[in-house]
Amino acid sequence: MDGADYIIVMGVSGSGKTTVAKGIAERMHWDFAEGDDFHSEANVAKMHSGHPLTDEDRWPWLRSIGDWINEREKQGTSAVLTCSALKRVYRDLLREGRPGVRFCHVEVDAELIAKRLAARQGHYMPPSLLPSQLAALEPLEPDEPGATVSAAPTPEEVVDNAMKALGLHEGGNQR
Repeated sequence: MDGADYIIVMGVSGSGKTTVAKGIAERMHWDFAEGDDFHSEANVAKMHSGHPLTDEDRWPWLRSIGDWINEREKQGTSAVLTCSALKRVYRDLLREGRPGVRFCHVEVDAELIAKRLAARQGHYMPPSLLPSQLAALEPLEPDEPGATVSAAPTPEEVVDNAMKALGLHEGGNQR
């Protein structure tokens, strides 16, 4: 593919998005961004208080992630970032006008995610919001660019599997 690549590592909170995205970014020597950092203070406060975000809450957040991708695109810089991207309509917005965007859905069973969330320290997303995320999750469809990988293996194996599924080769832009 000509141009830069943008991999959005998606999935519910606690699935391992950040670990996978950082692993890909490191191996590829690409920019990295944490999608949670694009949330407004109001969104963070809402989630911290145990209330799930609505679509209306998410649209500005998703647009700011898209703006970040646009900036990298202007520079011709490839990047990997995290974003729950739970619904197809969210992913469509992130891809709109951005042909280099692909997704890596990190999939893991609800029991393991619940354990991870219960053990996680210092994150504003409480475990009580997991059911709302699981209910909203729409897995990648066959016509969406990207791949789904299991988060069950070790973190290194998950990154290996993601790289292979996405056709990425360490240190380069190849597919």
